[in-house]
Amino acid sequence: MTKVVFPVSADPVLLEITREGPIFIMTMVDGENRFTTEMCKAICDALDHVAETVDKEGLTEAVLMTRGQDKFYSNGLHMEKALTVPNFTDHTFMPMLNKLLMFSIPTVACLNGHAFAGGCLMAMAHDYRIMRSDRGFMCMNEIDLPAPLPAGMSALLRYKMQPHIYRSVVLEGKRFSGKEALASHLVDAIAEGVEPTVELAKQVARKIAPKAKCGSIYTLIKEDMYPEVSSRLMMNAKL
Repeated sequence: MTKVVFPVSADPVLLEITREGPIFIMTMVDGENRFTTEMCKAICDALDHVAETVDKEGLTEAVLMTRGQDKFYSNGLHMEKALTVPNFTDHTFMPMLNKLLMFSIPTVACLNGHAFAGGCLMAMAHDYRIMRSDRGFMCMNEIDLPAPLPAGMSALLRYKMQPHIYRSVVLEGKRFSGKEALASHLVDAIAEGVEPTVELAKQVARKIAPKAKCGSIYTLIKEDMYPEVSSRLMMNAKL
């Protein structure tokens, strides 16, 4: 199995891309997988690598699946590092979310563990989400910090969630288990244990991979689906 690591020419390795047939698997390998400038750049570079491979090989079946390791999908922003980078959220983190949201092939988030704050946002930027039912929570904890949600983040959550669920997420900081996330339509399916969750995510990925044959149409449809979300995520990206 061929593996490509990111960053390509720097240590430490933050994520890996492997391939199983039509499935490109992005595995974040940085422990809690907190978002820094380096992690966001690695994700964007990995997305470019996948898109270029799909185009170069003329693939008619392709899908991106992301996952973490151990008990974390992602535990959100690395606040100590993020606070040292001017406009990190506007210039780095939210553009990364937008790149994933608007990605040119189907995307599946395999939530092997906790998806907190920025990790929850990354999961919601995918087309589909599969979550482990016996361990891990989805949560936005800004209300308990306390900290406001930038407009782009709010728009992403508001679009992807039913109004009463959005209220519980942002005003209560509710932690959703796998079963609660499924009942609230935050995820599409759940499985017990890491490997069954990964296998279920792969099943979903294989089912939707043929939609990649639509090529640029897939992106155009997404642009029509998410105009407000995308514009708000990118609102201050170039300032």
